Amino acid sequence: MPKLRRALAWFVDFALVVALASALAVLTFHRVSALVTDVPELATRGGFDLLTSRGDVLDASQDLGLSLWNKSVLYVEQAFGLLVLTVFLYQWACLSLAGRTVGKALVGLKVTTDSSRGVRAVRRAAVTTAADVAVYAVACVLLVEGQVVLSVLVWAVAVVLFLLNALPVLSPARRSLADRFAGTSVTGIGLSRAVATPRFVLRRTTGTAGRS
Repeated sequence: MPKLRRALAWFVDFALVVALASALAVLTFHRVSALVTDVPELATRGGFDLLTSRGDVLDASQDLGLSLWNKSVLYVEQAFGLLVLTVFLYQWACLSLAGRTVGKALVGLKVTTDSSRGVRAVRRAAVTTAADVAVYAVACVLLVEGQVVLSVLVWAVAVVLFLLNALPVLSPARRSLADRFAGTSVTGIGLSRAVATPRFVLRRTTGTAGRS
């Protein structure tokens, strides 16, 4: 069933995204931990802030804590940014070079287009990345920065965008939002050959009957 194959392809590709996100999470955790465990650097920074605080120790400690927090948030933002960029490059490179991602290749699907593959690949990769990862990443960054209400709103937009991209696959046309925006379609690799062969045989049979 084509719908089941597309679902399996999406799960495989999304599993790769989860694996990348997990690796970036571990890397970010270690980067944040290094800020706290690097005692000499913290001691030097704390001592300098104390000397320049003119006796306002509380304000100096608050500045130090705020600096560490800002760095931690920056590391998280960098991780999400790298995740979005990598997913986009993965989608774009696979579609440009092979016309299919790893997930689609495993289940025998291919993205087809009637015009330049490169331009269509960029558009499709952009919509797919936005629907699967990018908007969710923005919501998470806003949450880390303390923008709870805005984060919830962006999260709701992310869910709606994901559904708008996924649900059309269940329609008879089986074209997602990314397909419609990029002017592409997803077909089985062997489907076009199987359809084309009977037509060719039919034409030969008709031509032979006409000559006889």
